[in-house]
Amino acid sequence: MLAASPVLGQSVQEDVPADDAAIEALAELEAQEADTGSSGDLPSLPALFARALENDADLARQRLELEAIEQEEPLARSRLLPQLTASGGYLWQDSTNVRTEVDPDSQIPPDQQDVRPGEIEEQYWQVQLQQPLFSLERWRGMGRADAQVSAAELDLALVERDLALKVSEAYVNAYLASRTLGLLEAQQESLELQVRQAKRAYELGVGDRINLLEAQSRFDQSIADTVEAENELDDALSELERLTGMRPAFEGHQLGNLNAVDIEGDLGSPQAWLDRIVQNLDVQRADAEREINDSDTSVRRSGYFPEVNLNLSYSDRVSDDELRESEDYRANVEVSMPLFRGGRTMASVRQGELRTAASQKALDNQRNLAAQEVRQRLRALDGNARRLEALGQAIESSELFLEAAERGEQLGLRDLVDVLDARASLYDQRIQFVDTLGNFVLDRLALESAVGDLGREDLARTMDLLTRITLSGSGNAER
Repeated sequence: MLAASPVLGQSVQEDVPADDAAIEALAELEAQEADTGSSGDLPSLPALFARALENDADLARQRLELEAIEQEEPLARSRLLPQLTASGGYLWQDSTNVRTEVDPDSQIPPDQQDVRPGEIEEQYWQVQLQQPLFSLERWRGMGRADAQVSAAELDLALVERDLALKVSEAYVNAYLASRTLGLLEAQQESLELQVRQAKRAYELGVGDRINLLEAQSRFDQSIADTVEAENELDDALSELERLTGMRPAFEGHQLGNLNAVDIEGDLGSPQAWLDRIVQNLDVQRADAEREINDSDTSVRRSGYFPEVNLNLSYSDRVSDDELRESEDYRANVEVSMPLFRGGRTMASVRQGELRTAASQKALDNQRNLAAQEVRQRLRALDGNARRLEALGQAIESSELFLEAAERGEQLGLRDLVDVLDARASLYDQRIQFVDTLGNFVLDRLALESAVGDLGREDLARTMDLLTRITLSGSGNAER
């Protein structure tokens, strides 16, 4: 976040005696640095993720969506099971025709003519059972439903994975911002003393205005960086509150010994990581989509095959017209074979084949993206590991330089400006170390996600790493 600044005290030609206020402020800074205690444990990252699993609305929506799609299986199965229906009705009819009127020209006496009633009432009911005996389309529909459920389960896993990454990123950002804020606040105190001493040197005539302006510039830059760190901390805490329903506290913790960081530099062969991209959830989801389209195409092809159904029914009709009364038992086997539908079946099959081919290309694309993600994260992790090692050595050198400057100031070989400048440079390097460590942690989580192996143990490992540099230390805290 902050580049290492040039040594301000090198341009001072003569030692400037420090005033009593500066000496007291420096002693207070040293006393604060010697205090490495912590007011409590860091908020638990796995616990925050567990709360997010219960609080996140998008995850709750996806769970309900999965339950809805799971109903596709019983829906598809129901088309293979018997279908039992019952129907009934009431009929009133008033008809006038040759059979409802007496024929005056007939030789048969009117009372012996077969005259039907013109106005009738009747009730009827029927029970019908249909059992599919052969239906390739309905049978293959079961496979399509299974593929849809599998894809929905992967959708839920994807939402959970993205939620874990969001919570982890917000947690790490909040931790980094809080630690950076503490370092910057301590650095401001050191730079304020440096400005005061540069101003004193200028007033005594042994310093120049350039040194004073440079010290003031670094102090103003530190204030600006502090404001930015405060905004980043508020943003990260707000994101955690949105995801988990609570606002964790990162205040009251101090940065300990950075040498406690145990970085795994050798991640193994890149090819070994690339071989694991088949477990990537985005790749699996693309493969599930291809399976859905392939199953759907099989269902469409079933339109070329006949269907055989067994129909059983019983009906009873009661009517004022005796000839309409009946009680029927029916059993029949029905075979239907589509012969021509205007090219509908052929176009439907062709559409399904094209969608299957498109989903195959989408699967290839997801594999390429996952491979690229693995390569990028491996390069970033390697660079961050080497940068952390270099920054660790630089911090050790800066600490030795600070000790030497303090000893020189006590012996009259260095002035207070040199001590304050060495202290400010040490803060810069610690800030860069913390920022690089955050990038390393997030890259490692993203790498595990790219190979489909992101789990709670990764969150626990991240928490353990941050806890070690927060709680352990022997005098290298920022406050």
